[in-house]
Amino acid sequence: MQTKFQLLRRIAALGTALLIGAVPVRLVAQQAADPAAHIGARDLGGVVTGKNGPEAGVWVIAETSGLPTAFTKIVVSDDQGRYLIPDLPQANYDVWVRGYGLVDSPRVITTPGKTVNLQAVAAPDAAAAAQYYPAVYWYSMLNIP
Repeated sequence: MQTKFQLLRRIAALGTALLIGAVPVRLVAQQAADPAAHIGARDLGGVVTGKNGPEAGVWVIAETSGLPTAFTKIVVSDDQGRYLIPDLPQANYDVWVRGYGLVDSPRVITTPGKTVNLQAVAAPDAAAAAQYYPAVYWYSMLNIP
């Protein structure tokens, strides 16, 4: 026969085990820190870097006139400077980087299915940067009622 003390100990142990089992476990899903984008046969991808390392949040532009109509696709680089431009029709593309505080990088001519690492070019001054984003550009984006 169990004493009252032994019964309370077992109930406390069982309660503790149930409490520990009931505590929600925080699961964190993270992308692997794979610096290389996985490029398919119809994709373009790579890494954009600047003088201080990877460039996050810059536009990567792929443009061609080698199709029946002019074709342009624009994506934004992620926090590690990676970009992927998916599902491109087969053609030769001019690919370059554009962003705030930058001047357009030199255009690289390439075809889908390749890795193209790009170099962002910092604007020498605010006036040079403004040539790519003049005031009328920002004004044209306003939705005036």
